[in-house]
Amino acid sequence: MKKNSLAPTIGIDAADLCSERIDGTRIYILNLLNRFGRIASDNLFDIYLNGKLNPRLAFTEYPNYQKFTAKASLLWTQTRLPRMLQKTNPDVLWMPLHNLPFWRPKGMKSVVTIHDLAFKLFPRFFPAKDLFLLNRLTAYAVRSADKIIAVSRSTARDLQEIYGVPPHKIKVIYHGYDEKLFHLPNEEEKREISHVKVKYKIPPNSRYLIYVGAIQPRKNLGMLVSAFERIKTLHTFKDWKLILAGSDAWLFEELKKQVKNSVWRKDIIFTGNFSIPDLPYLLWGAELFIFPSLYEGFGIPLLEAMACGLPILTAKNSSLVEVAGNNAIFFDPTKIDDLTTGIKELYANKTKREELFRGGLARVKNFSWDKTARETYQCLVETAIS
Repeated sequence: MKKNSLAPTIGIDAADLCSERIDGTRIYILNLLNRFGRIASDNLFDIYLNGKLNPRLAFTEYPNYQKFTAKASLLWTQTRLPRMLQKTNPDVLWMPLHNLPFWRPKGMKSVVTIHDLAFKLFPRFFPAKDLFLLNRLTAYAVRSADKIIAVSRSTARDLQEIYGVPPHKIKVIYHGYDEKLFHLPNEEEKREISHVKVKYKIPPNSRYLIYVGAIQPRKNLGMLVSAFERIKTLHTFKDWKLILAGSDAWLFEELKKQVKNSVWRKDIIFTGNFSIPDLPYLLWGAELFIFPSLYEGFGIPLLEAMACGLPILTAKNSSLVEVAGNNAIFFDPTKIDDLTTGIKELYANKTKREELFRGGLARVKNFSWDKTARETYQCLVETAIS
């Protein structure tokens, strides 16, 4: 497709889709790329990749997409990407993560998405090397970008308080979820749940709590394991399992050691990297969804769980109240007793579970990747022509 002089060319750093690990930010990039080409067919999109695309993160390739691939490099954003920008010279560059090339073509506008500022609020939960890069690169990106997309009002407040970003420079655009994938199961899908359980070594008839997300310290999974160990001593929960669905991110060794030393270690199951289409089956098979994170920029797993009809218990902090609304049981993530009480009381209260079921299904109607894509596209175009 040739460049349209009346429609801005949009450059997109999609390097993270070449990563082996799948997390919320990569799901975000994938879903927007699956939609931009459809909702903005007159625009040309230059997609920049850092090596080979992860097959599980392969996006729809529209006629108005041009892919540019450079050899994988550790400092790809500051070395390979500027060279590609020099050749392609888009009108606006979208950086979907906390980064921005130090060198960019003169006159090219830039938009950066900031998902969270966890590294500022919980620096002890990050490897020293990552912390150094995050501090330097985020500060530069926030200062230099023409526009910043914050994925929640919580993140927008953090940007203002920590970096002094003026409100007019920030656009809040919520994440969405995949409605085709996450929904109430039909009869055929219900029959398939047991097969997916077996795939992840979950006994077909077992009842379980489930967490979905990366395995790293900020997710506070050690506290969840401790709470699970306490409820396992009760007759009601003696046969239950705890499913930790997600891939190892960083500094996960202490959690693995805690589980290995647990008397209930056989009942605590790590799925590791899972196939995205399998996730709704894992959610449909669960009794309750638990999200004990100490801090989130958004919290996509909350939407996915609500869409699948699963009652939620989530930490009361950051963006989580903003996302869940009144459709969750909230707990203090620093108090194990608060979580164990919440689990026991929610499971015992069928009326409350049904209330959360109905409320969750209504709540998720406020979010969609189509809406996220349209608002993001509009932000990019407005920035390009400003």
